[in-house]
Amino acid sequence: MSEQHGTVVIGAGPAGLTAAYELLRHGRPVQVFEADEVVGGISRTVQRDGWRFDIGGHRFFTKVARVEAFWHGILPDEDFLTRPRMSRIFYRGALFNYPLSATNALRNLGLPEAVRCLGSYARARLRPPKDQSHFEGWVSARFGWRLYSIFFKTYTEKVWGMPADRLQADWAAQRIKNLSLATAIRNAVLPRRRRTDVTSLIEEFQYPKYGPGMMWERCAEQVRQRGGQLSTGTWVTAVHRDPRRRRAISVTVNGAGGQRTVPADDVISSMPISELVAALRPAAPPEVLACAADLRYRDFLTVAVVVPAEFSFPDNWIYVHDPAVRVGRIQNFGSWSPYLVKDGRTCLGLEYFVFEDDEMWRTPDPDLVALATAELERLGLIRPGVVEAGYVVRMPKAYPVYDERYQHNVDVIRAWLAEEVPNVHPVGRNGMHRYNNQDHSMLTAMLTAENIATGSTHDVWSVNVEQDYHEQSSGGGDGRRGTGRDAPVLPSRITTAPITAPVGVRPAGDGERTAELPLA
Repeated sequence: MSEQHGTVVIGAGPAGLTAAYELLRHGRPVQVFEADEVVGGISRTVQRDGWRFDIGGHRFFTKVARVEAFWHGILPDEDFLTRPRMSRIFYRGALFNYPLSATNALRNLGLPEAVRCLGSYARARLRPPKDQSHFEGWVSARFGWRLYSIFFKTYTEKVWGMPADRLQADWAAQRIKNLSLATAIRNAVLPRRRRTDVTSLIEEFQYPKYGPGMMWERCAEQVRQRGGQLSTGTWVTAVHRDPRRRRAISVTVNGAGGQRTVPADDVISSMPISELVAALRPAAPPEVLACAADLRYRDFLTVAVVVPAEFSFPDNWIYVHDPAVRVGRIQNFGSWSPYLVKDGRTCLGLEYFVFEDDEMWRTPDPDLVALATAELERLGLIRPGVVEAGYVVRMPKAYPVYDERYQHNVDVIRAWLAEEVPNVHPVGRNGMHRYNNQDHSMLTAMLTAENIATGSTHDVWSVNVEQDYHEQSSGGGDGRRGTGRDAPVLPSRITTAPITAPVGVRPAGDGERTAELPLA
């Protein structure tokens, strides 16, 4: 009988740590390698000078029972807060309730503009846009041009960095689902408590009191306590395979102790799938490498500024629909948890959607803090001179981009991995190039661990986030292949810099950021 080496897990975000924990629960040896110095991936909690802030905002809400049980198995109930969900839209100096409230919208728009919006909606119903294949045409057909331009256009274009008439309509159809102006008015006039059939309408959620990183820091502790090995500041530079046996046999890692090779019976990877393919030795065929190099990402940075508590607001975040500023969304970390901030102060997190290495990504931190301060002042959310400190966090590969070629690229990579290295298991958001929420990244890891430990044959790629997350508690689905939480299909060329996947790039790990668009 051959020697057993156990499983190597690449990345210590939600998917990687969940996989490690589940394998250890089955008595399987595990080694976890995380490139960063902290665990949690995108679901970490950043700490600076005693302040804590969340990268994007992570609501702990799920309809997947085993994920819910996992969360409460890691953290005791007293470590969870039940937080009210509140988000508003900033437009022309006014804050609109989200979901829409009839009286609030009417008051903020004013009667003349409200009448124009209704007239625009009536025209769209009588003469719908001829081309509804793109986001702009599809949404304006259901809400009218004026409401589309107020509540959909600007923010969407900030997130994806391109005109809305170049985004595919099928994404809007999934995100908006059954909503139209008539439905929105009905929801506004006749609200229903504890509505969960549409993600955007949930009214409360759980949140670890010290932020989402608390969950994954505690999970990492338990992985170690159960006998798992977990190394931070250590990144995988190569995954070695035996073409004759059609399997991966070891990984090479770089870390504080230098370079070393670690044998493995299985490899669970939450590193970006493009980097996984580039790291394989011997190299994958040219066509597979080309598909991996063609996968692209939208990146993200947060500028957190400390201000007096008088400038706090009750929202978890505010969507900024003002095209005169670059910020897309503003979080109030004190509204997520009072444990993230300090007495008499709060921390506001301004979110900017960028491409890695573009001008804004390269802007020095002090200049970004100055920009964020100026934009808060311009929006009237703070007075000049009240910002006491500022911090910048850059998060590469926050969004896997769905362009016209991504599905083909992923299908080619997936088929080749299944044939040539079936003991390499992609999981999680970037591991599968899927726009997953945290709970479904975790579910892919749970099913993968179960396959390894028990010999079961769960099809991890069939996890359908939209069906499970929004409509059913478990199972079911509409039969289509899971694509993760829906995101728009973008034109292939949206950045001037080519995206490559060189060996040795420190993987960003896996995670989830709730980049919910105000679409429903």
